Amino acid sequence: MRKFKPAALFAVLLAAPAALAQESGTGGQAGHMAGQGGSMTDLSILPQGCRDAIQQSGMPGMMQGMDMSGMMGGMEGMDEAQQASMDVMMKMNVPMMATHTIKDPDLAFHCGMIAHHAGAIAMAEVELKYGDDEQSKEMAQKIIDAQGPEIEEMTAWVKKNTGQQ
Repeated sequence: MRKFKPAALFAVLLAAPAALAQESGTGGQAGHMAGQGGSMTDLSILPQGCRDAIQQSGMPGMMQGMDMSGMMGGMEGMDEAQQASMDVMMKMNVPMMATHTIKDPDLAFHCGMIAHHAGAIAMAEVELKYGDDEQSKEMAQKIIDAQGPEIEEMTAWVKKNTGQQ
């Protein structure tokens, strides 16, 4: 069985959104690791304390020189719902993975869960927009209703514990 080093796996997962952006017609302009709203590798869904801790971890430097174009394949052939689902997953993936570079395990937990919950809400919104099954739509709404307040609670914890208040 082949074993992967965590850093190598992390590098592949971080590069995937840029590759997808390049192949999906955004010209490979996936943005930078912090501050460019709406980009595929945008960390703005995270509170400033999380972004600062990621920056201090040296993670943004890991992105330099990576070219994984072709690894993810294009999104041609996907319908609108599939593309929307893939888009929200890729927007969540990098911030969530980046939080695991934070040295403090408590801060990493809160920051990772904020990204995870934001992704869950975005996926639930895709279900509400494109789904047909009422039971699935009810579950999606429950996720939105529960995880929004949890994001607020965890964001308050991050602000308090990183001196951002």
